[in-house]
Amino acid sequence: MSMLKIAKFLTVAFSAAVVTAGVAGAATTATTARAAKPGIVLVHGGFVDGSGWEGVYKILKKDGYDVTIVQNPTLSLADDVAVTKRAIAAQKGPVVLVGHSYGGVVVTEAGNDEKVAGLVYIAAFAPDKGESVDSLIKNPPPGAPVPPILPPQDGFLMLDKAKFAASFAADVKPETAAFMAHSQVPWGVAALGGAVSEPAWKSKPSWYLVAKDDKMIPPPAQRNMSKRAGAVVTEVPGSHAVYVSNPKAVAAVIERAAGKVAAAAN
Repeated sequence: MSMLKIAKFLTVAFSAAVVTAGVAGAATTATTARAAKPGIVLVHGGFVDGSGWEGVYKILKKDGYDVTIVQNPTLSLADDVAVTKRAIAAQKGPVVLVGHSYGGVVVTEAGNDEKVAGLVYIAAFAPDKGESVDSLIKNPPPGAPVPPILPPQDGFLMLDKAKFAASFAADVKPETAAFMAHSQVPWGVAALGGAVSEPAWKSKPSWYLVAKDDKMIPPPAQRNMSKRAGAVVTEVPGSHAVYVSNPKAVAAVIERAAGKVAAAAN
C-alpha cells in the first residue's frame, strides 16, 4: 500500500472514530437527561383506588417519567404511609410525591422520606402537625356542601352511590362516574383519625391544584391549606375527581413540579 493510500485510510478511520464518539456522547447526554427526571409516585384518596390515575399516568409515561401508582388499603394512616414508602423505596432516584384528597394526608407524612424531593397536592388535604381528616372537616364553613357519607358500617365509610357522581365526580363521564360509585373502596374510620406527626411541606417544596368546583373539600379550604403550606398554586375548573376528568391539567402541575425538582438537583 502506497503512502498516499495509507494517509487516506487513516483519515477515513479517524473521521469515523470522531463521528462514533460524537454519537456515543450524544447518547450518553440523552441518557443522563432522562435519568435526571425524578420518579413520580401517585397516591389515591378515600373511597377510590389507584385506577383513577390512569389518564395522568399515561401522560407522564409518554413524557418519559417513571411512575408508580400506590394501592393503599385505606385502613389506617400508618398502613398507608408504610405502603407509600415502599413505593418510594422502589424508585431509583429522587421522587415527586403526589396525593389526591386523603392521599394528601398520606404524602404529608410519607413525604419526610429522604428520597422525596417535592410534594404535589391535587384537591387534597394538606394537614399541619397533629391534624387529621377528622380535625380538618370538623367545622365546615357555613354553606359548604356536605359530602353524602353514609353512617359507618363495621368501622368503614362509603358514599351514597346515588349521590356519588354529583358530589365526587360531577364532570366525569356518567358511565365512568357510575362505575366509580359502584366500585368504591370502603374507607376505614381509623384512617380519618390518623394524625400527621411532622408535615413534610415544612421542609420540602410543594405544589397544589385547587379544583374550583369541588363538593367534597370546599375550594376555600383548599386555598387555605395550600397557602399555609407555601405551595405553588394552580386553580382549574373541576370536581373532586379532577384527576380523572382533566388529567392534562393535573399532569401539567406534576411536570412543573418535577422540572423544578430536576433543576434544583443539577
